[in-house]
Amino acid sequence: MKLSIVIVSWNTRDLLEACLNSVYAFPPERPFDVWVVDNKSKDDTVAMVRQKFPQVELIASEENLGFAGGNNRAIPHCQGDYVLLLNPDTEVKPGALEALIEFMDAHPEAGAAGSRLLNADGTLQPSCHPRPTLSREFWRMFYLDAIRPYGSYDMSKWDVTQPREVDVLMGASLLVRKTVLGTVGLLDEGYFMYSEEVDMCYRLQKAGWKLFWVPQSQVVHFWGQSAKQVMTEMFLQLYRGKLRFFRKHYSWPTVFLYKIVLGLASLLRLVLAPLVWLRKSDQSGYQLHMAQHYGRLLITLPSM
Repeated sequence: MKLSIVIVSWNTRDLLEACLNSVYAFPPERPFDVWVVDNKSKDDTVAMVRQKFPQVELIASEENLGFAGGNNRAIPHCQGDYVLLLNPDTEVKPGALEALIEFMDAHPEAGAAGSRLLNADGTLQPSCHPRPTLSREFWRMFYLDAIRPYGSYDMSKWDVTQPREVDVLMGASLLVRKTVLGTVGLLDEGYFMYSEEVDMCYRLQKAGWKLFWVPQSQVVHFWGQSAKQVMTEMFLQLYRGKLRFFRKHYSWPTVFLYKIVLGLASLLRLVLAPLVWLRKSDQSGYQLHMAQHYGRLLITLPSM
């Protein structure tokens, strides 16, 4: 078996069906299997998979294991040389799966490779980013990326015909060598959702492996469809994940300073959001909506 695809789903039945249809419409040229882990969905996901995709290996969990836990349920059973972590809210384009396999076969120094993620309208979506550090998070949280990219990659200027070595690959379409997972370990289940792929990518790098963005592999990502169902909680999970990463890999003074950065940045957003709205620059109310999330973060931050 060359490739095992693992998809963790939670209440995304229709999106998952479209994802699986795309996988079987544009399969790799080598033998592959597909594993779906359902995190106790309430939308008949399990019945849909059993009825329409009997060839899929289905694991119906009795509890919501999160992204890391769900993937870890399936990975030990995978027989492929490579394991692809694929989100249910994605659709693979023709040749996307084969492009990842071909790249990894040709680059033994690569521990993992990620796809070029696209929005529904075909525009480029952030597919990778630098490893989070205190300085990068400060730069990003205080909008300094608008002056000069530092907390993120300026992918709009990248050559989309050439693979590129990166720090962190997005988990929406992330291919990893199975043997590497046996060495560095599976996903850390201490992350319920968000930052688990950041942690894994960092562990791969520390073990001497390189990570690459492979633009020849194109995948449409409908961005955060599971998370939208519980947006406020998932927003908090995002920063819980970041804090766990900092605690795990950096010193306690760095963690302390990072919490100060988060607190000050949240206060800044609470002050700016009403001003932007009053100037009619936020007719959709997005900034006010985000201010509510940052207000909740500010309240919750001391206990995180």
